[in-house]
Amino acid sequence: MAKSKVKTNAMRILDSEKIQYSTQTYDISDGLIDGVSVAQKVGEDPKTVYKTLVTQGHSGEFYVFVVPVAEELDLKKAAASVSEKRVEMIHVKDIQKHTGYVRGGCSPVGMKKAYPTVIDASAGSIDHIVVSGGKKGVQIVLAVDDLVKAAHAELHEIIK
Repeated sequence: MAKSKVKTNAMRILDSEKIQYSTQTYDISDGLIDGVSVAQKVGEDPKTVYKTLVTQGHSGEFYVFVVPVAEELDLKKAAASVSEKRVEMIHVKDIQKHTGYVRGGCSPVGMKKAYPTVIDASAGSIDHIVVSGGKKGVQIVLAVDDLVKAAHAELHEIIK
């Protein structure tokens, strides 16, 4: 686990907002980029490593949900948290088009557009959170409050 030499858009935004963070890198050559594997690779408790999910609401708006890697997004709770009738996951092939990031490297910070973002309330009970750094193989470690600030996010209960 090394420090990243690459500056991603997410890191540039954190730097510009003077938010302290560290980076962790991991090998992606084995193809294992699922969240639990990433947590193991960077030596973090899966309860502190969160994945970024992008959805589209009934209204056509896009929403970002950030949940622990070992948990599943509850689509009904997620929809309620953003006052939508329903939300659905966007197709993997559309992730880059809407976010500027690829699957496995989608950070809640620095997307093409500032989508409404909700982090699961479980983040309120941990001292640091680990999210994608905006590139496969790179994670960002920062305080939960700093992620809330940088992603302009809210905390709500959104997992099953």
